[in-house]
Amino acid sequence: MTTNKIGLIAGEGKMPVYIARKAAAKGYEVVVAGIKGNAFAEDYSCASVFQTMRMGQLGACIQFFKKNGVSRVIMAGRVQHTSIFSNIVPDLRGAKFLATLKTMQTKNILSRLIDEFKKDGIEFASSASFLEDFLPEKGVLSKRQPTEEEQKAIDFGFQTAKQIAGMDIGLTCVVSQSAVIAVEGMEGTDRCIRRAGELVKEGAEKKAAVAVVKVARPNQDNRYDLPVIGKGTIESVVQAGFSVLAFEAGKTLVMDLEEVVALADKHKICLCAV
Repeated sequence: MTTNKIGLIAGEGKMPVYIARKAAAKGYEVVVAGIKGNAFAEDYSCASVFQTMRMGQLGACIQFFKKNGVSRVIMAGRVQHTSIFSNIVPDLRGAKFLATLKTMQTKNILSRLIDEFKKDGIEFASSASFLEDFLPEKGVLSKRQPTEEEQKAIDFGFQTAKQIAGMDIGLTCVVSQSAVIAVEGMEGTDRCIRRAGELVKEGAEKKAAVAVVKVARPNQDNRYDLPVIGKGTIESVVQAGFSVLAFEAGKTLVMDLEEVVALADKHKICLCAV
C-alpha cells in the first residue's frame, strides 16, 4: 500500500515526467498539478491525480494539494518565461501575490512562491529528487576531448556564465576564447544557441573555437530552475555549427544521458562536465 505522497508542479519537458515515473516506481503516490499548455495528462498515467492549472492560479494550486493530502511538492519542467506577459490569469491569491513582487526575475518569483506555499504547510523538495543519476560528475563524457583552444573557450565561458547566472539573466552563454557571442535571456537555451549560430555564420568568430556553456546559479537553490540539457540541446549545438557543449558538473541534469552522449559522439561534439 502506498504510504507516501509527493506533489508535482509540472512544466514542459521530460524532467517532470521522469520524476513522476521514478517516484511512482518507488511506491509514492504522485499528485500532479500540470501547467496549462506545458504538461498533459496522457504523460502522467502513473499519477493518482492530475489536474491542469493556469499560470497565476496560486490559491487553487495550494488548495488542490491540501485537498489531496500533499505536504511536500517538487517543481520541475520549463515554463516559457514569456508566459508571464501573456498567459497569467490569476485567482485572488495569485493577484495579491503578483502585486507584492518587486521584480519579475525568475529567482525572485520562485523563491517568493515557495514561501507562499510554506504558509499553508507545504514544503518544496529538490527539483533533482528521484533524478540523482542524471547529475554527471566532472569529466569528458564524449569520445572527443576538447582541444587546447576549446578548453580556453570553456574556461572563459564558465566564468562568464556564472556571472550572468548570478545576475539572474540566464544560465547559458556562447563564447569564443575571449568574446561573448550570446547570453541566454527569456528565449531559453536552445534559441540562444541557434541565435549565436546565426551571429557567427559569416563572422570572424567562426574560425575560432566556440563553446556553449551552461551552469547553475551561484548558491543555486535546488528547489527550482536547475540547469537541464538533453538531446534537443545537442541538436541545437549541431544546427548552430558548434562543436563544444560544457555544463556544470554535479549541478546540471542531463535527460536521457546515454542517448545524449551517443548523439554527441555521432556529431563529434565534445561534451563535458566542468
